[in-house]
Amino acid sequence: MTFESQLAERKAELAEKWADLVLKTYPKETQKVWGRQKDRFQNPVGAAIIEATRDLFDHMLDWKDAESIAQSLDQLIRIRSVQDFSPSQAINFVFLLKKLLRDEFFKEMKAEGRLEDLLRFEAKVDNLAMMSFDIYTKSREQIYRLRVEEVKRSQSSLLRKAGMVADVTVEKSAD
Repeated sequence: MTFESQLAERKAELAEKWADLVLKTYPKETQKVWGRQKDRFQNPVGAAIIEATRDLFDHMLDWKDAESIAQSLDQLIRIRSVQDFSPSQAINFVFLLKKLLRDEFFKEMKAEGRLEDLLRFEAKVDNLAMMSFDIYTKSREQIYRLRVEEVKRSQSSLLRKAGMVADVTVEKSAD
């Protein structure tokens, strides 16, 4: 049995364990709320995390469509990029998958002399981490651009209200 087939057999369980590890990166009170409430409408962030880890796990097994992988990563990274995480904390969820795989399979695979299979799959996890960093960076750049635009709009509005900006539209005369 290949390592990928072992993972496929347990993908629902492993994806759920991965989601639990991701949720544990949040403060205790947040963990309680997001861990208890599974309803998508009452807990949209927790549901999105669970869905993204499930999708990503499927993509890790298939590893054919980079665009789909990026979309699933983007879903999770957008959540984490607007929260109070450092860049390394925001993308550490990828390395939590590596930890999970080692916790679940390392001893067994070492005893069977199949550690190469685990290491080969971990290379996919490393690639996922690199993709995550690129997506995180783009998300943060977008957030900063939006903030700058908002500040510009606010200042312009305040200056107009204070009468410190003259409207210099030129009307064309009808000759």
